[in-house]
Amino acid sequence: MDAFISRKRPRLSTPETSRPNNGETGASDTEDSTDLKLAMLISLFPRTKQEELLDILVSCDGSVEAASSLLSSQGSAVLSPATKKRATSGSSLGVQTSLLSHVVTTTKNGVLKQENEIKKPPAIKKGKTLHLYAPEDIAASTPCTIIHNFLPAEEANALLVELLEESQHFSRYEFQLFNRTVQSPHTACVYVSTLEEYRQQTSEYTYGGTYRSNVRQATTELRSVSRKVQQTVNAEIQKRICEVYPGGKKLKYQSPKEWRPNAAFVNCYDGPAESVGFHSDELTYLGPHPVIGSLSLGVEREFRVRRVVAQDEDDKTDKDGKSILEQKDSPSKSRSREHHNASAARADAQGQISIHLPHNSLLVMHAEMQEEWKHAITPAPTISPHPVAGNRRINITYRWYRDTLHPRYTPRCRCGMHAILRCAQRKAESRGRYMWTCYASFTPGKQGCSFFQWAEFDDDGDPVWDQRRNDDEAPTLANFSASQ
Repeated sequence: MDAFISRKRPRLSTPETSRPNNGETGASDTEDSTDLKLAMLISLFPRTKQEELLDILVSCDGSVEAASSLLSSQGSAVLSPATKKRATSGSSLGVQTSLLSHVVTTTKNGVLKQENEIKKPPAIKKGKTLHLYAPEDIAASTPCTIIHNFLPAEEANALLVELLEESQHFSRYEFQLFNRTVQSPHTACVYVSTLEEYRQQTSEYTYGGTYRSNVRQATTELRSVSRKVQQTVNAEIQKRICEVYPGGKKLKYQSPKEWRPNAAFVNCYDGPAESVGFHSDELTYLGPHPVIGSLSLGVEREFRVRRVVAQDEDDKTDKDGKSILEQKDSPSKSRSREHHNASAARADAQGQISIHLPHNSLLVMHAEMQEEWKHAITPAPTISPHPVAGNRRINITYRWYRDTLHPRYTPRCRCGMHAILRCAQRKAESRGRYMWTCYASFTPGKQGCSFFQWAEFDDDGDPVWDQRRNDDEAPTLANFSASQ
């Protein structure tokens, strides 16, 4: 059985009912199999609730025999107190709790034993998607923290209504791919605090090598919520440093300063087909090891993540010995396809994790996320409409633009465009280093140059500029909370 945790009835496969390899899902067969297994357990344990039996069946990898043995040997003990706690707290919040309390192992004498704790997260299988819902499972398997029911219900709905109204002003950004101009598969807008920052965002800051045209001033609710986002994100940063990072110390290049959101990207996904492909967020103004707070409102969607897999020794190189996968994407159609196919093959070898983001959930993407992982919102076959948003999902990504990375300081390409900051991810000898590169080849109507420059940062992630840049003091962006 694929390792996953689901609020819906999972599809449990048996040795006789395996998933076909011809692209079909085999959903009907596996669904019937799950119903049959559940019916057998219900007939054997009629006093046990159906959802409890389903949890035990999932924890036993779909084995009716193992589930029956566990229930018979331990009686109702296995269903309490965790089940009672879930019934009183989890159900009221509408959040799936972890199945870790139901994990069972077989001892040397063949007796099934319940484990109250688990040290290792479930394995991600090649070519498979591991679905996670519970906060503890997500924190154990990814560089993310999720907080369900983040805002009071009325405040979350007020922000949702406000941004749904704002979304009529959102637009699709354009970029160049295979020598063709294409549009993003969802709409978006950038929000800043003041009118002066609006001028800066449309005439100095760039995204993907182009100046932004769709910038708006932060709304009342957006500013109000940012204060709680700031407090929560900072608390989660400190918690992760203490509990996860080696020696209880921040990562190299991670800023020791308080995280202060001073810009927000607001995205609207209207319907199940709207999406965004696998990517890492641009580091140009965020700097190394940035933290992003992402608030989801409206329709629940899947947030897919996967590790950046290092290239194998068999990866192809060009005539100069440079890896094709490490180079800036070529405008050549064949080279771009080769790059895409090789990257997809590596991603399939690693597998994916799906984090389900319900209405009013805050996802904190921690400091290692952008350098070591990629993320996406994938198209969905169907979605469950939200009573306020209908088929739409609103997503706010609160970001901290560093003062030391103002566009007046960052390098310019030979073609006159702003260079963007990227992290080397493929070659072993350069993995983890940062570089300034040209991105003009992705800008409609532009041709890129071969500009390249290694980026130098101190241990706190601030760039090592020359004295001229240090003397040229650029304006800073206002913290959303401070601008209320």
